[in-house]
Amino acid sequence: MSHRQFAAVQTAVVLLLAPSFATAQTAPSSLETEWGAPDLRGVWNNSTLTPFQRPQTLGDQEFLTEEEAAAVEQRTADRNRELANRSALRTIADPDGSVDRGVDGAPGSYNNFWMERGTTVVSTKRTSVIVDPPDGRLPPVTPATRAWLDSAEARYLADVRGGNLPTETYEQLDLGDRCIWYRGVPSFPTAYNNNYQIFQTPDTVAIVQEHIHDVRFIPIDGRSHIPESVRQYAGDSRGRWEGDTLIVETTHFNEHAFIRNFNTNLSQALHVIERFRREDENTIDYEFTVTDPNTWTRPWSGSLPLSSSDGPMFEYACHEGNYGLTNMLAGSRMEERAQDTR
Repeated sequence: MSHRQFAAVQTAVVLLLAPSFATAQTAPSSLETEWGAPDLRGVWNNSTLTPFQRPQTLGDQEFLTEEEAAAVEQRTADRNRELANRSALRTIADPDGSVDRGVDGAPGSYNNFWMERGTTVVSTKRTSVIVDPPDGRLPPVTPATRAWLDSAEARYLADVRGGNLPTETYEQLDLGDRCIWYRGVPSFPTAYNNNYQIFQTPDTVAIVQEHIHDVRFIPIDGRSHIPESVRQYAGDSRGRWEGDTLIVETTHFNEHAFIRNFNTNLSQALHVIERFRREDENTIDYEFTVTDPNTWTRPWSGSLPLSSSDGPMFEYACHEGNYGLTNMLAGSRMEERAQDTR
């Protein structure tokens, strides 16, 4: 995708939100829009040092102390400084793994300059993004899901996606590798591109995701969901205001539904409730509840604040030839040929 094409994505958001968009994008000094709704507009970032699930070593500890939070943040700052100041590493393939303690055959990876893991824990100092169940961890999966996760097929796919076995076909790779769909709903921070731009009119909210540049359109005008037979990667979202909180309900996911921190596709019964509340000039309080009775034995919930960002939103050129996918398939064919000659 070229920069011109990426700009066209954002232009399309503007056009699809017309005609009210023309007066909707000049943010007032207060936290309300020109038409009196809570103002969610802007570029927001959800990077954080707070882990998705509570580390088991913390047991039932729900919050970090001030000293513990400061220690986590200081260790990260020290590590970032160390990585920024160390000498340049190899930039060529290392077939025998002898250079820089590399993995056999690995060509290297991004350096720390490109990473965006956050520099602080969440303001509440919770020990996990998940707040329910009380242990801060995902609930147990259903017997059917456990059987799949423990199956030979699931282990085989994990080895293929982890680079331990050759890739027979692109269909074995996940949608992120294929540059189709990456974060899921709800969306959680990853190593980079954790920005979201929110556009807003009286009857629609649109969220542009920086990573693979997806756009979620959320009607808030009371219209019903799409027909049950129509299924989508990001589901079908409908929103409503309850006081100063935007409640978004998303259903109608297709068979590719997933959540980034879980290692298998979810079922089409996935149902997500999100809550967006503008807390102050620099923060949106974001909460969510996930229900999928075919995957987990109970619903689970979490909280992840969005912090204002000066931007800009960057182009994520995953589709620029998708060299990664091409090279993974080519490398698998070379590996097979090498095995045939042994």
